[in-house]
Amino acid sequence: MIVDLPDTTVSKISRALVNVREEGGAVALGRVLTLIILTREKAMEEVIEAANDASREHPMRVIVLILDPKNGSDSKLDAQIRVGGDAGASEVVTLRAFGEAGESNLESLVTGLLLPDAPVVVWWPNKTPDSPSKTSIGRIAQRRITDAATKSDPSAWVAALGKNHAPGDTDLAWTRLTHWREQLAAVLDQPPYESVTAVEVRGASTSPSTALLAAWLRLSLDVPVTWHYLPESEWTDGIKSVRLSRDSGDVLLERSTPSIACLTQPEQPQHDLSLPRRTLRECLAEELRRLDPDLLYGRVITEGWELLDPPATQETHG
Repeated sequence: MIVDLPDTTVSKISRALVNVREEGGAVALGRVLTLIILTREKAMEEVIEAANDASREHPMRVIVLILDPKNGSDSKLDAQIRVGGDAGASEVVTLRAFGEAGESNLESLVTGLLLPDAPVVVWWPNKTPDSPSKTSIGRIAQRRITDAATKSDPSAWVAALGKNHAPGDTDLAWTRLTHWREQLAAVLDQPPYESVTAVEVRGASTSPSTALLAAWLRLSLDVPVTWHYLPESEWTDGIKSVRLSRDSGDVLLERSTPSIACLTQPEQPQHDLSLPRRTLRECLAEELRRLDPDLLYGRVITEGWELLDPPATQETHG
């Protein structure tokens, strides 16, 4: 069910939500959080689809806020409500703020629509403030999600994450590393249980996750970590490989294709592992599983990043 509310107010939207639930039989019971998404018009449907998919694991109310203060001189708020099959296991409220309505305190646009006594998560899927926790929307949230991969200069964004970090912040460039971290931890949990003496990480020049993986390994293993951005002609997307050096020989986890990685270890047969780039829905769903601050992420972008040397300009392995 879709209900359009042109030129409306927050109180009218709130009453319309109650009416929609009563008429359609939908209930707010079981909603575990409110997800606020600040996005652009062109990206709206993509992020709503990701939120709807994630809502099957985390039933929630989704508030999509699209600001257009330069479009027209009149202050106006248009809204749309989606429930049922049009909203997955969530309720989706889309707010388009024009004129002064898009320039005022954004918190006032959403406060009356928040689920009572439920956590608030804010997601900036594209345009993001430098310090999300200091914005009016960010201050009311338990978790704040950004995505370095959408930035024009992902490397610069990652480098600044630690400077602007506050407990509750996270970035999807970190979330995309979960399977890489799991595979590398599994390798080190197997014989011969030797210490790692050096690490090399390689990835695409557009991959902010490459730098975060290098920082995590530097923090976790306390050994020198060399990392490289590969030319587009060699690798176009995401992390390419991780090499762990030990006395008995190198362990190499390397993608042969964007979805398959080969694990090579001394005196063991090679293994092909499924290691595809994670979808937006998978990353969002993972971040919504925990609403407490991700302390390891905070350490990686502060302590780990400070320990990490700049990316190398010369490759040591072909």
